[in-house]
Amino acid sequence: MMLPAFIIVVLTSLFSAGGLLSPNFSANLSPSLSTLSPVVNMGTIYRTCPVAFLLLLVLSPSVFAASHDGLLRVGLKKRLVEVNQFLQSTGRASARIYRLGDNVGGSDTDIIALKNYLNAQYFGEIGIGTPPQKFTVIFDTGSSNLWVPSSRCYFSVSCLFHRKYRSSHSSTYKANGKSAQIRYGTGAISGFFSQDYVKLGDLIVKNQDFIEATSESSITFLAAKFDGILGLGFQEISVGNAVPVWYNMVNQGLIKEPVFSFWFGKSDDEEGGEIVFGGVDPKHFKGDHTYVNVTRKGYWQFNMGDVLVGGQTTGFCANGCAAIADSGTSLLAGPTVIITQINHAIGASGVVSQECKTVVAEYGKTILDLLLSKVAPKTVCSSIGLCSSRGHIRNGDMIIQSVAENTEKASDDLRDEMCSVCEMAVVWMQKELIRNGTVETIMDYANQLCDKLPSPMGESTVDCSKLPTLPKISFTIGDKIFDLTPDQYVLQVGVGPVSQCISGFTAIDLPPPRGPLWILGDVFMRRYHTVFDSGNLRVGFAEAA
Repeated sequence: MMLPAFIIVVLTSLFSAGGLLSPNFSANLSPSLSTLSPVVNMGTIYRTCPVAFLLLLVLSPSVFAASHDGLLRVGLKKRLVEVNQFLQSTGRASARIYRLGDNVGGSDTDIIALKNYLNAQYFGEIGIGTPPQKFTVIFDTGSSNLWVPSSRCYFSVSCLFHRKYRSSHSSTYKANGKSAQIRYGTGAISGFFSQDYVKLGDLIVKNQDFIEATSESSITFLAAKFDGILGLGFQEISVGNAVPVWYNMVNQGLIKEPVFSFWFGKSDDEEGGEIVFGGVDPKHFKGDHTYVNVTRKGYWQFNMGDVLVGGQTTGFCANGCAAIADSGTSLLAGPTVIITQINHAIGASGVVSQECKTVVAEYGKTILDLLLSKVAPKTVCSSIGLCSSRGHIRNGDMIIQSVAENTEKASDDLRDEMCSVCEMAVVWMQKELIRNGTVETIMDYANQLCDKLPSPMGESTVDCSKLPTLPKISFTIGDKIFDLTPDQYVLQVGVGPVSQCISGFTAIDLPPPRGPLWILGDVFMRRYHTVFDSGNLRVGFAEAA
């Protein structure tokens, strides 16, 4: 699940024979989009939620209630934390790593309530076994496996603080024993497959394969507000090729339509939200849904158009970008080059990048000259020696070689950074040239953007008093503009004089042909009710009610 509450995953080795990201994917920012980069052993990558891992906070118990429409709903509560706790958590789990007929009613539709943790992660309760053993799980459209801690988890401290599945207590348990492992940048889970009944609301999925986690090797899981994960992605990214829970819900005729939908409650609501299996609840949205086709099965991936800041194009995705609707990522993640522009426009403060300012100072005017002479933007950085013609970094004509492998890797990383910064500077400067900026104003603008580069942990702060003056950030999906206002894309943590505002945008860089990639996480899905229609292979968005 990439990044629940602010998972900032730094995607480095993204390609593998069987999926979008390589198994050695690493995350450097908080986790989801950068810190907790999970690398899934059998071909899938999973991300966890940083905010959901805070210590000493206890979730309010769920309250089950039958509604008049025949749907089962679970009440959800929210808890607040202090700013320093929030920042620490976002630094550990903000992002994840990626591999890569609306209305239905009656008894064929089922609803699972979601817990809202800091408006950053949503999770609910399920049962496994007969009689059902209760577990709190994240419903994650960015992964496809179900896993919970096992009673055989003897040596991981985190297992002591979470519910554990006991096969001996279930009359419907069937042994499997096949080993499974999911790796993260900051830890891993491992265990084995088992099979049992899974209860979601009033629905019982029979003979469901899931992972019993016998090892949770990261402190990240120690104070997590969830016991496990229930993946809602496609089987193509399922570890061990296990059939996902929602596939079996359809195959066993438990729901009328192969559709599920997410509704996240507003920030001031006590309700966290609901996930509806089998269709949608018309009370959860306004108007009609805009549908786009799934372009790659695995994640719920589709094509997205231009990104606008204050109604002005950023130009980066004018010719299209890939996007993922991801309930397991708390923030909204996109390419660093555009996230930096957005954070600059909203006054978010990141960490000054010396490499960025060095490139602007030493090569800025050369970049401008090449752009003015009509050199193709994609070849500018290779022309000045910062990138090779194949996209690999060079340092002029000198190839740095070293006997020590770690030294060679360090120098490669530095050249990679210089190349990436150069490519970002080209995008920034080209945009300002189109606006007829002068050399001085363009150089000044590039330096300002260097100051706004996301911090290594992914979080960027915003002046809370300036929210009314900040621009809308808009996304083009299916030829329709989807706006986010400042109160929707800025997360306020804490209350009173200790409150702090955090940008809901974080950076994640996935190179072509898989990228550029946007992850529309909870920041986006809170604003727009989201329908996942596997029967027609499409994703739909409508204004949330």
